Amino acid sequence: MRGRPRKLHPSEVMTLLIAFHQSGYQTFKHFYQRHVCVYWRDEFPYLVSYSRFVQLKQEVLTVLTFYLSVHLGTCRGISFIDSTRLRVCDNRRISSHRVFALEAGCSKTSMGWFYGFKLHLVINDTGEILDVELPPGNTDDRSPLPKFAEGLHGSLYADKGYISKDLRELLREQGVNLVYKVRKNMDPLDLSVSDEVLLKKRMLIESVIKILKTQT
Repeated sequence: MRGRPRKLHPSEVMTLLIAFHQSGYQTFKHFYQRHVCVYWRDEFPYLVSYSRFVQLKQEVLTVLTFYLSVHLGTCRGISFIDSTRLRVCDNRRISSHRVFALEAGCSKTSMGWFYGFKLHLVINDTGEILDVELPPGNTDDRSPLPKFAEGLHGSLYADKGYISKDLRELLREQGVNLVYKVRKNMDPLDLSVSDEVLLKKRMLIESVIKILKTQT
């Protein structure tokens, strides 16, 4: 209803959205209805219905973006980059999807085809987020790297999706050493011992994450 008075403060909406990502719930709807509305009534006395909350959370997106920008970590010379798909609809509904029709894109990953976006994250060696970008799903994974490199130095560890000799040379001119595992038909990179160790550790973590995804 237009003009409906607000009861839940924007700071409370932001708090709940951030808390969801630390809760372990798979969907925000279950988190809100089964946890917040049941156990957090005293902390949030002016809770609204779930459908009303969905409307309110759209109003704090810009503020959340600023919140993220002031809480970014600091590059310490060791950084990691990866991307994950963010589907906006089931593949059977791609032709009828309208919400992100002008922004999303169709692409294929190791998990199959999807329609949506790709979330690119750069973190440091302590897990702090250094940079983030959300391009359409059909955008080349390597496209955001020059922009990311502007705030980095030292070594940046990536997977095979970021392989590019030209890009590696470009980043090197910016003071960033792009490290990735080459394909079998490629010449090996000239890596230091520390780069080889960290690259193997990154690959091990990636393998564990893939295994966990298949089990959930």
